[in-house]
Amino acid sequence: MNKIIILILTFSLSLPKVQAQFSKYIIVLKDKNNTTYSLNNPSAYLSAKAIARREKQNISIDSTDIPVNAWYIDSIRNAGAVTILNASKWLNQVLIQTTDNNALDKINQFAFVKTAKGIAARKASAEKEILMETSPSKKINKVQGDNYYNYGNSYAQINIHEGEFLHNNNFRGEGMTIAVLDAGFYHYDTNPLFDSVRINNQVLGTWDFVANKTSVTEENAHGMLCFSTIAANKPGVMVGTAPKAKFYLFRTEEVATEYPVEEQNWVAAAEMADSLGVDLITTSLGYTTFDNPSLDYTYANMNGKTTICAKGAAYAFKKGMFISASAGNSGNSSWHYIATPADGENVLAVGSVTASGTASDFSSYGPSSDGRMKPDVVSVGSNTVVAGIDGNPTNAYSGTSLSNPNFAGLVTCLWQAFPERTNAEILDAVRKSSSQYNNPDTKKGYGIPNMRIAYNLLQGKRDEETNKRILGKEWIKAYPVPFTSAFNIVINPPQTSRATLVLYDAGGKKVLVKYVDVQSGTYQQVSFNTLSSLAPGVYWLTYNDGKHLKLIRLVKQ
Repeated sequence: MNKIIILILTFSLSLPKVQAQFSKYIIVLKDKNNTTYSLNNPSAYLSAKAIARREKQNISIDSTDIPVNAWYIDSIRNAGAVTILNASKWLNQVLIQTTDNNALDKINQFAFVKTAKGIAARKASAEKEILMETSPSKKINKVQGDNYYNYGNSYAQINIHEGEFLHNNNFRGEGMTIAVLDAGFYHYDTNPLFDSVRINNQVLGTWDFVANKTSVTEENAHGMLCFSTIAANKPGVMVGTAPKAKFYLFRTEEVATEYPVEEQNWVAAAEMADSLGVDLITTSLGYTTFDNPSLDYTYANMNGKTTICAKGAAYAFKKGMFISASAGNSGNSSWHYIATPADGENVLAVGSVTASGTASDFSSYGPSSDGRMKPDVVSVGSNTVVAGIDGNPTNAYSGTSLSNPNFAGLVTCLWQAFPERTNAEILDAVRKSSSQYNNPDTKKGYGIPNMRIAYNLLQGKRDEETNKRILGKEWIKAYPVPFTSAFNIVINPPQTSRATLVLYDAGGKKVLVKYVDVQSGTYQQVSFNTLSSLAPGVYWLTYNDGKHLKLIRLVKQ
């Protein structure tokens, strides 16, 4: 199957013959004995942000966080003409390149080696050519209303999720970090639609896991197109879904061939993202079949537990990251099911619809082979607006490769709004906010997510927890009262008493306290004139006269 799940791809008919001799192998190890790393010193292999993510979500640091034993890697490297390409600490395996059979024999005899399996052939002299199928450009509705951003050409693909609601409420990706795993980010560093990203130093780092180099701008434009749906920020022309986020750009895909080695690259990149403290991984890659048919997956393998990618995605989620993946572009083919890693249980698999909400015929079907709902949701993948290679926006491309990052950016903004929530809680809110949550199907899953609904679901949960934190077990129904500069309440206690009024912020922290002496059987108005200095947001006011407890929810616009 097309490794890049994008943009409906076609391949050249004159494909090279697959060579029987493998040149890349995965060496699976038995253990991590005698490692120099310790669970008691995680800062040696995890960033402060990665550790903080675990602490916030109550995730224990365990043996899967410890890097592969360096002595094992050195032994493998010194077995002969062997190059170490990368390693996976989660799966405890090493990717090597060699054509030295004596070295392979020696590696297989090491007591710490479990298996050695060929995973990619020698590189052929000819390469597959990838052509991106384009569609006639369509006129885009630019009626946008009064929003913080003038989205220009990208309005429709944001508005379908009411994503502007998050942006208007100051949730645009600040403080969040996204890793994009793809096939290359051709000239993103000079494309005018990424000017804001460059000026604000929003790309924190890059790495090419295929060629083991830093630069990712030379090989392929697919990742750049996907990246633009999130990060482009040229008001009136094109604005992405999380234009203020920070990014890592990782190339894991080699478009010339299709082998499971690319899945190993994907897992290595996901592990690097984890170690760096990334919040969300978005990937528009998917795998089902390979150049060597003996390595092919079957639909039965799409159960979220079998493939290298699915195993890696499961670990990524366990480490507290949110994982978003394209469902696939096989809706019209004999293989019309989702690809991996979209089959992962906690991977948000994103299918495709038009800007009007109609399912795209090319979008892959679910369910997963073990019967779980897939895709999870859908976003705009037909005629999606992206940054063209010439620096101008275009809507000539289609594919779930584009629907996925378009929505992943909004997930990032949603999580920014509720940083106390876990990745599982964000995933649950996204699913529940979707248009057909109560009646899902195998083409659109739970449907089109709505960010206002998702926000309100999470805000309701936050309010309930705040109530309980402030009032303990006494649960009193709150009601919203908008205010601008001052807030007046009228109280009439059953007995003469000193009433205590306490104002809390949304997190339950005291903002101010006021004491009022009130006579029994009389009404007294109490005014809070200092509220004008408070930032907009949700506040809670408690009134306690020692006998009666009341709670009022305040919303400052």
